Amino acid sequence: MGTDTLRAGAHGEAAERRREQRGWYFYDWACSVYSTSVLTVFLGPYLTSVAEAAADADGYVHPLGIPVRAGSFFAYSVSLSVILAVVIMPLVGAAADRTGRKKPLLAAAAYLGAAATAGMFFLDGERYLLGGLLLIVANAAQSVAMMLYNSYLPQIAPPEERDAVSSRGWAFGYAAGSLVLVVNLVLYTGHDSFGVSESTAVRICLASAGLWWGAFTLVPLRRLRDRRVPAGQVTAPGLRRLAATVRDMRRHPLTLSFLLAYLVYNDGIQTVISQASVYGSEELGLGQSTLIVAVLLVQVLAVAGALGMGRLARRYGAKRTILGSLVAWTLTLAAGYFLPAGAPVWFFALAAGIGLILGGSQALSRSLFSHLVPPGKEAEYFSAYEMSDRGMSWLGPLLFGVTYQLTGSYRDAIISLVIFFVLGFALLARVPVRRAIGDAGNPVPERI
Repeated sequence: MGTDTLRAGAHGEAAERRREQRGWYFYDWACSVYSTSVLTVFLGPYLTSVAEAAADADGYVHPLGIPVRAGSFFAYSVSLSVILAVVIMPLVGAAADRTGRKKPLLAAAAYLGAAATAGMFFLDGERYLLGGLLLIVANAAQSVAMMLYNSYLPQIAPPEERDAVSSRGWAFGYAAGSLVLVVNLVLYTGHDSFGVSESTAVRICLASAGLWWGAFTLVPLRRLRDRRVPAGQVTAPGLRRLAATVRDMRRHPLTLSFLLAYLVYNDGIQTVISQASVYGSEELGLGQSTLIVAVLLVQVLAVAGALGMGRLARRYGAKRTILGSLVAWTLTLAAGYFLPAGAPVWFFALAAGIGLILGGSQALSRSLFSHLVPPGKEAEYFSAYEMSDRGMSWLGPLLFGVTYQLTGSYRDAIISLVIFFVLGFALLARVPVRRAIGDAGNPVPERI
């Protein structure tokens, strides 16, 4: 009878864990539409065109009296958003771990970002400052929300399940991005038949991403549950807690070594994602419909790529698989530099290559880092991890923007990002991940 009771309890725990995992997947389903439709496809070219409309005769806008090339304004706004997020995330992460109440914080960040995104409907004419402000708020809120979302992974998946669970989450996100992009493509290409202008169609696509984000966030908020924090784990709030977190991270130098490598190579990945549409439209002379189809191709192949690289990780280990993906990223960027203008077929080929490596490199990085986080410190450590995730990189867009500002060439700007993948590869290759997992106090999986 006792054995039956234990079995029933274990079965119930497994069922509850699966229920939480399914709810967790749905936050990727909710917010990835923002990353895809807004950050990757529409906002870069559209905000650039709004800034160009407001520019002076020399092509400069003057936010706060500072001369900025209109073509660099979007990249600078992305950079500024992560500076804001860097200030906020560690404090929110410390509060989440201290109180155990992640869900209210996740809800606040998600709905602030969704509201800012929906507000992009009012971005028209020469309102480039409004666009920059909404982008900064949405990106910073997305960064905080993703930090809290990612910090659930060690709590809802045992070590042997994390690569698979993380990969499924990314696959859900890319599937949602693909679905909404198809609708965006229909609206954008047929805007005349719907009785709206091209500009209005773009603004509808931007705002609908915010509505989608807000609506589907309800699913994880219903399924995920907060954990009670042990009494001995409660520490000082605010800046003192942040200082304690920094000191604690110094006690795990191998975890910090992985985090440094991730921050470097993911800066490159996220900058490619956020600036690819600007490169395609401004340098290669491709139309918005071509860009939408290319990003749709990325989304579809990223689903297969995330799941396929998850299987490769089970055979070769997550670290080796990520290293292989960084080599592929370097080759892809080099190919992008030589793409001929006005040749959508080659741009589609490049998009296919990006799709196959994008989801897997991100999903495996997230699951590998989850093994390196000391128990009970999930949100705090993921706040540092999230500083460079989901298009929130600041150094990459800054380098891209400065390179374009100095050279006036988007080709020079895109090839400058190679340094992130080369340096990231070198840093990751030096991290002994099995020892790092043990030093963090976690069980070491058979293959990692």
